[in-house]
Amino acid sequence: MTYKLTRCDLQDLDRKDPLASFKNKFLLPDGILYMNGNSLGPLSRRAKERMSDAVEHEWGTQLIRGWNTAGWYDMPTRLGNKLSQLIGAADGEVVVCDSTSVNLFKAVSAALSINPSRNKIISEVGNFPTDLYILDGIKQFSNNNPTIRIKPRNNIIEAIDTETAVVVLTHVHYVSGEIFPMDLITRKAHEMGALIVWDLSHSVGAVRTDLNSAKADFAVGCGYKHLNGGPGAPAFLYAAKRHHQTMQQPLSGWFSHKKPFEFNDDYMPADGISKMLTGTTGVLGASALEASLDIMLEARTTDRLAKVLNLTTIFQNLITKQCSGLGLTLASPENPADRGAHISYRHSNAYAIMQNLIKRGVIGDFRSPDYMRFGFSPLFMSFEDLLDAVEILREILTTKSYLSPEFQVLNAVT
Repeated sequence: MTYKLTRCDLQDLDRKDPLASFKNKFLLPDGILYMNGNSLGPLSRRAKERMSDAVEHEWGTQLIRGWNTAGWYDMPTRLGNKLSQLIGAADGEVVVCDSTSVNLFKAVSAALSINPSRNKIISEVGNFPTDLYILDGIKQFSNNNPTIRIKPRNNIIEAIDTETAVVVLTHVHYVSGEIFPMDLITRKAHEMGALIVWDLSHSVGAVRTDLNSAKADFAVGCGYKHLNGGPGAPAFLYAAKRHHQTMQQPLSGWFSHKKPFEFNDDYMPADGISKMLTGTTGVLGASALEASLDIMLEARTTDRLAKVLNLTTIFQNLITKQCSGLGLTLASPENPADRGAHISYRHSNAYAIMQNLIKRGVIGDFRSPDYMRFGFSPLFMSFEDLLDAVEILREILTTKSYLSPEFQVLNAVT
């Protein structure tokens, strides 16, 4: 699709945008162009109100009674059923709990328990580091001493063989945004007798995801990126119903017990997806996430996905038009349909440029060694925002203001 890129054209797109009213649902600071929702979504008005109610009225007045009277106890499955609508899962296949890392440990271990005659795990070179670290932890502590094979992206499919137990991949790459063909890879894994675990941290709420259509086995993902659940928001875990009877997971805490309030010494796993829980729900974090999930579910999926595609395409075209010859190299797929809701560009001074952008009110982020990431949320970003951001970027690149010493200081979090 060809886009006109004048300010008037972009303002016209904003007037016609069916999601334009959603921007008022978020508390964005004045003067900020926020392009980092792919790393941490902003605070929504509803989440702020829900947190206040959870603290002041539920915890404050109901105290421990809130587990029965405020809906705390069934939060993992209630939120899971809401989240399932965004990832193509059925009710009873998703729980919201723990962190992505913990859930990945549980999901991969469960997959290994279903495939006990095999011990090879396949993953990708350059996968999000915590996923690879978790696999290393599983290798260190697993009784069957699994073999981990980390392969380049282009060699993943051919690496899946009849010795493979589990394939562990991130659907949307955290740097490039490239989308793995979920249906194709899942089908190859199953043809070889392997199971597959998908990390959906950069997928959920951003790109089309249909786990049941793809016949995926397990999936995990976080709640604080495109779902806008807040820093450290609870993560989620998906397990296809066909595995519920046989799957086992190693972190068998009391919330995964069939009858936790009988306080038996012997462990008896709960039925269904609740078997994948571990400990007590973090009620405050889950409350914020639920409020933001409700906002996401109010937006039509077709509108969200179409706007993501339009935002990324227009931004790419604006960069090409205004920043050509200024040292930027596209590090994401050229075709918008092949990438998620963020775009990365390389530059030899990427860190300093991003710090300069942030100082000017354009908040993206940096990934080592030389990547600048720009994220696109269909709920709170406008098309005119894109032009404002690119004009500031062009000015920074042209004047080389990023060479100032203040932008050379490396922060703990980049």
